[in-house]
Amino acid sequence: MNKAMLKKTAVASMAVLTLAGGATSAFADGKGKGNDHKDNDDRKSGYSQKKDKDEYNINVNFKDEEELKWALEYIVRLASKGVFTGYEDGTFKPNKVITRIEAITAAVRLMGLKEQAESAEEMATDLNFKDAAELKKKYPWAVGYVAVALEKDLFAETDTSIQAEKPATRLFAATLLIKALGLEAEAKAKVNTSLNFRDAKNIPAASVGYVALAVEKGLITGYNDNTFRPNQPVTRAELAALLDRTDEQMPDDDQDAQAISGKLKAAAADGKITIVKSDNSETTVALASNVFIFRNNVKASVSSLAAGDEIIVRTYGGSAVFIEVTKSAESTVADASYAGKLKADVSNKSITLVKADNSEIVIPLASNAYIFRNNVKVAASALVAGDEIVVQASGGQAVFIEVTKTAVQQPADKTYNGTLKATVSGDSLTLVKADKSEIAIPIDANAYIFRNNAKVAASALVAGDQITVSVANGKAVFVEVTKTFEQQPVEATYTGKLKAAVSNNSITVIKADNTEVAIPLSSNAYIFRNNVKVAASALVAGDELLVRTYQGKAVFVEVTKIYAPQVVTQTGKLNSVTLGSDGKIKTISITQEISGGTQALVLNVASNVAIIGDSAKLVAGATVELKVTDSAVTSIEVKA
Repeated sequence: MNKAMLKKTAVASMAVLTLAGGATSAFADGKGKGNDHKDNDDRKSGYSQKKDKDEYNINVNFKDEEELKWALEYIVRLASKGVFTGYEDGTFKPNKVITRIEAITAAVRLMGLKEQAESAEEMATDLNFKDAAELKKKYPWAVGYVAVALEKDLFAETDTSIQAEKPATRLFAATLLIKALGLEAEAKAKVNTSLNFRDAKNIPAASVGYVALAVEKGLITGYNDNTFRPNQPVTRAELAALLDRTDEQMPDDDQDAQAISGKLKAAAADGKITIVKSDNSETTVALASNVFIFRNNVKASVSSLAAGDEIIVRTYGGSAVFIEVTKSAESTVADASYAGKLKADVSNKSITLVKADNSEIVIPLASNAYIFRNNVKVAASALVAGDEIVVQASGGQAVFIEVTKTAVQQPADKTYNGTLKATVSGDSLTLVKADKSEIAIPIDANAYIFRNNAKVAASALVAGDQITVSVANGKAVFVEVTKTFEQQPVEATYTGKLKAAVSNNSITVIKADNTEVAIPLSSNAYIFRNNVKVAASALVAGDELLVRTYQGKAVFVEVTKIYAPQVVTQTGKLNSVTLGSDGKIKTISITQEISGGTQALVLNVASNVAIIGDSAKLVAGATVELKVTDSAVTSIEVKA
């Protein structure tokens, strides 16, 4: 067996040991022969260590798949190679912690030294560790592994105990993997590297090079808060990620035929797929009934596979058990409506939509596209990855986008600026950024909050305050009000649009920056509209105003521009309507004939819409005439 194949086999053996229940499945009988121990049911793995690879039992679907989360891809990819199957009850148990003896044994196997470690000579070694007798009593099968680990410098010179049952930490695992890969000299050469982690001081000086090299090789990464957490125990899920990345560092063997790469010739048919390889040769592979498919980094259905997708297929027993789409095929944008989730923030004047079947489509944005988020017209930059959207395409471009459900953004560790959406309730605040997108930020219990240069409680913040928020570990730790919202109007002049008809003897003005101010009306206020003195009730929502205040009340109001509703008529064939929770029509979609072609139009419907004609004939295909006032349908007339 050549060196590459030896290492590939070693990786598989290591993962079998550590991921399929660790030592308790491979060595539960104390002899290392892989017999499940009948008195340890909760640790059975269901994976038999047999010499013939064809007898391995492949399973890529786990009952606790929801718990695997971020590690799902790593775990399934290893499982698809026949590396492990999880526990006998069909679970993987990703959050179980790996012990030091499991990690040491895994490292020795990674080096291809399993046979040596299990030899009579190594098993008879008289170890000099303080807890050697305890190891021999509890884990007699592990004596040879520890002996070989010593010979290969996997222990530090200062180690006096094995500490077999102690959890393996991130630092311990990273160091072992670097040593097992034979990169110790390279790691030592980096001993004076300056690590960029916030907790770098917690990493022993002699271990800095190992961490630096493991990060450089992509074997391990830090956390979102820029910490490494060297002393944190490693879980089975985390080790799966380490193993998967370590496997990429192993030399490839040209004879390894378990993976097939290429382009999908056509969508799956008759339970088979055809792959066009780089040399233009084709191969057809049957799909296993439980085939696991990753597309766009999520589990997907067979129907999501599209002709032209670039894929990696792993087979077992002649059938595909794992398919990963490494690059999605380009989609053609038709003049139609699309629904799905926005894959990423908008870039290059296009959006990428992930549809319900997990397939993707890239849609260019028309320069004059109408985009609505939170019922407000916004720029494309206000769209947020994860927003659920409806897109109307025309001429191969998105001309209308409506966010039907906003994404919940996870605050990154940085500084945010914007306007406080509402008074703080609970332990979080909602910030409206300049692009009108929103982000909800939890507030740290020890957060420092300043308003008017005084430290205050979060409850003292006022909706409309302009604030700067510093986030660490996903929570607001510092909040400063850079400009307070004017709760009570001062003796000043205000300009803006009237938000609504006058009520309770006050008016609400929407200023140019979209902040609002409520202003009580003086009983003897002078109000002018059309250059005529009028009562407050004559003011109309949408009027542009100039308001002068005195002693906190409006004493002079002038309508500088009268609100004139924009009324247009739209005629077409009814496609569909959507209803709100109150049973009233919320939106209406019609198809119009324009310049010899057809175009779909989706419009919001006013709550007091009037339906003219026989409402029973308001069905798909009926000709309707819509009166649209300020972008909302105010009447629907059924023509036929």
